[in-house]
Amino acid sequence: MSPSQPNRFAWSVLALLFAGSVVNYVDRAALAVVKPQICEDLSISNQGYGLALNAFLVAYMILYVVGGRVADRLGYYRTFVLTISLWSVANMMHAAAAGLLSLCLFRALLGIGEGGFYPVALRGSAEWFPPQVRSKAVGIYLCGLSLGALVTPPIVAWITLRYGWRASFLVTGALGFLLIPPWIVLHRRIRQVYGRVDPAPGLEAPSDPDMPTEEELSLGAVLRRRKYWCMLGARALSDGAWWFFLFWTPGYFQEVRHFDLAMVGRWLWMPYLGADLGALAGGWLAAMLIHRGFGASFGRKLVLVPSGILGALGALVYFVENPFLALGLLSVALFGHLSWATNVHTAVSEISPRRHQAVLYGITGAAGTLAGALTQPLIGYVVDVAGYAPAFVCVGVVYLLAIASLVAAGRIEPLR
Repeated sequence: MSPSQPNRFAWSVLALLFAGSVVNYVDRAALAVVKPQICEDLSISNQGYGLALNAFLVAYMILYVVGGRVADRLGYYRTFVLTISLWSVANMMHAAAAGLLSLCLFRALLGIGEGGFYPVALRGSAEWFPPQVRSKAVGIYLCGLSLGALVTPPIVAWITLRYGWRASFLVTGALGFLLIPPWIVLHRRIRQVYGRVDPAPGLEAPSDPDMPTEEELSLGAVLRRRKYWCMLGARALSDGAWWFFLFWTPGYFQEVRHFDLAMVGRWLWMPYLGADLGALAGGWLAAMLIHRGFGASFGRKLVLVPSGILGALGALVYFVENPFLALGLLSVALFGHLSWATNVHTAVSEISPRRHQAVLYGITGAAGTLAGALTQPLIGYVVDVAGYAPAFVCVGVVYLLAIASLVAAGRIEPLR
């Protein structure tokens, strides 16, 4: 096995990380699909719904950072099993929600379980895939993110229409447990071949004698670099927009565009198909440009800047009259966002020392989650008193600010 050619174990690990990403987002997005039904049954306002989202995101943010440390200490193999077990149980507990307080509690427990997954996925990708193809790997497991969001509306709508919204949480929560047995079996085979489950041998990037070693660049030194903070800003701003799309647009189409739950199941998968295509296109296009000699920094920015502009088009969703044109614009915006996200996630790993990758990835993810956590109750309040228009306008603005932060970061290269 050479650094430039990941083997069958690498692709098997990636396949299960992809599946974990799908289930992670099914469990996360289920609440948004049944927002009107839950808010009516439990007498919860939009602001109360925003508080439940805040509870999830605060817990998610904390565990995003802690999860990175756990992934660094325990390895991605054990942390995968731990996180998926926690979030699956927490999602099933949503079926017992009796009011705002219990809903907030269960959302917080879900955030605890889900918060550690993406640092685990990044660590697994870094262990098994060399830098030349790592953006493809990141693009594939992030595609699972949007695939999960894609299949959630039809699945949750179908279950809810037949058995009620509580059953939808029981079914989607149970999905995660299906992934643990194949994960364990795969890593037993890896241990038989290599004598350990992680890290995979031979996949570290070749060292550059002119580049500072990891011992010369501590975690504290990384956190003092402007480049890192600009990259953090680029991701945090765009993540805030993503949380709005994920948690509020299904309710928007039901409450403002007058889609019933059957229409949600029939049509609201389309924007997430756009997101899937964006995740794949962003990773593969950047890899192609780098392979053709554009360089990692310039090649990624050639993808990132147009992708951010497409994301900003999401602001127009509210202002078009035809609901299906609005759905098309949302699809374009999510295509842009996942193309952007694939390369921003990869860029964070590329500027980070290897031994700090999971922690730094966790910190940047936590910043994006903090942006979402702080804004969810505010969004709920604004929707209650002024409708959805201000929220959509803000989405367009934050993508433009994210592009500015990316440009201010300078070259995408290892921190020196």
